[in-house]
Amino acid sequence: MPKLKVLKAQNPADTGRLSADVVSELMHAQPNCLLGLATGSTPLPLYRELVLRYQQGSLDFSKVRSVNLDEYVGLPADDPQSYRYFMQKNLFQHINMDPRNARIPDGMAPDLTAECDQYEAQIAAWDGVDLQVLGIGLNGHIGFNEPAPIFTCRTHVTNLTESTRQANQRFFPDSEHVPHQAITMGVGTIMDARKILLICAGTKKAEILEKAFFSPVDPMVPASVLQFHQNVTVVADEGALAIIHRKHPDVL
Repeated sequence: MPKLKVLKAQNPADTGRLSADVVSELMHAQPNCLLGLATGSTPLPLYRELVLRYQQGSLDFSKVRSVNLDEYVGLPADDPQSYRYFMQKNLFQHINMDPRNARIPDGMAPDLTAECDQYEAQIAAWDGVDLQVLGIGLNGHIGFNEPAPIFTCRTHVTNLTESTRQANQRFFPDSEHVPHQAITMGVGTIMDARKILLICAGTKKAEILEKAFFSPVDPMVPASVLQFHQNVTVVADEGALAIIHRKHPDVL
């Protein structure tokens, strides 16, 4: 049975506060920390709380650096559905972070393989990720590391599964506009982070959250690899924890 640090949230605002506490603790201890950031609806409460704490004067991002998990291939940075646009809208434009210290893969790079290699080199030059924020997909993907026969290692171009494209379709006019590929950090890159913060909300995630941590490690459930990480904090609401609570009450 994995040793999990689980923080139970009562509502989305509480999810943001608990997650921000984890990030804030690191920022106070290490002002020039390297944060690994995620996109989508899951981390939005975290980003809202971080912005609030910055506005209140309790957080300073002037020395913080960040790298994002992933970016769609074929979307320019100013496309409203690009992850660069998402981060700018929901976090970067509201805080005092140096734009030169915020890296996101370039999905428009003419040489995507070279872009992946350069992204890994940047992470290494910054001495690795101190805290990686993650969500979890309904099929267990972390970043855009989809179910596969083997775990991927480093930043790479990946083909998105139909289930992932369908889950993201709500952000696009129709299914034809949902990209088929993305650049994503590999599982090995994620696992190199010194600490993992996994945020999970809603009953629809309850089954995969339990499977990720209480079934055998399997690349067909990419998030299950987190069982091998020594420092994972899970922030989840009661809906997401429902099956773990029923099957493994001693964990909570």
